[in-house]
Amino acid sequence: MKKREKLFMLISLGPAVLCFLVMFAYPIIRTVMMSLNQLPSISSDMAEWKFVRLQNYTELFKNSVFLASLKNIGKIWLVGGLLTLSLALFFAVILASGVKGKRFWRSAIYLPNSISAVALSTMWLQYVFQNKFGMLKQMFGALGMERLEEINWTSPQYLFWAMLLSFVYGSVGYFMLIFLSGIERIPRDLYESARLDGADSWTQFWRITFPLIRNVFRTCVTLWTITSVNFFVWAKMFSSRANVETITPVYFLYNKVFGSANAGTVLDVGAGAAVGVLVAVLVLIIYIIMNKVLREEELEY
Repeated sequence: MKKREKLFMLISLGPAVLCFLVMFAYPIIRTVMMSLNQLPSISSDMAEWKFVRLQNYTELFKNSVFLASLKNIGKIWLVGGLLTLSLALFFAVILASGVKGKRFWRSAIYLPNSISAVALSTMWLQYVFQNKFGMLKQMFGALGMERLEEINWTSPQYLFWAMLLSFVYGSVGYFMLIFLSGIERIPRDLYESARLDGADSWTQFWRITFPLIRNVFRTCVTLWTITSVNFFVWAKMFSSRANVETITPVYFLYNKVFGSANAGTVLDVGAGAAVGVLVAVLVLIIYIIMNKVLREEELEY
């Protein structure tokens, strides 16, 4: 009987273990090994690899473009996170309060998430930030705000913030749905009791809503971290070539591995692999910190 049980477990778990080894473990191990070597191309045979220890990592932190990418991703995570999660929570609270046309507003807020990032970024570049006939220029001109009308939103001075604004616009709806699902799980009796005790809406939010969606907030921070650290498409779309205003670690990795040699980028697969390892470590560190700061709690309603 024991042999049959072992055989059954082997047959049941074997495909899952094999899938993990082939699709997850092997790529991770190979990427770490590549980050410790210099190699001509991503498809090079291991015989062509040259072991350089931690040289790829040390060179990265001497690279001004990579350091700029870390700074940019920090601003995306912090400033973009504050804007996105605040707006998402704001809309979720309003929708959960019983506003009329809830389904329509929920769909309208989520709509940008159903559009591809390429199409959405093109819309912002061609129809909102366009220098001559863009929506912002027309709007500020109609309102008589000449200084704002004259701003070139795609110039190096404003390009990063234009990119971040459009990215936040395309991200709010996703996190709004997560917050809304958490708020709707809270029993309405708690709010009715609070109202009978004289609590206003602001007090209800801080005393009831926010504490009871703590775990949901923690999840959103984790998801936002993964989304922002892997920021690539928007940076690519907002840049005619790699530049320090919009460069991010994943965009830098792409240029190193697959290349923008015509833009002055020296192809270096080992350095690109090192960036991938650092990005993974960065996500892990932030995840650990979030687990320490926002501990998961067992809530009973």
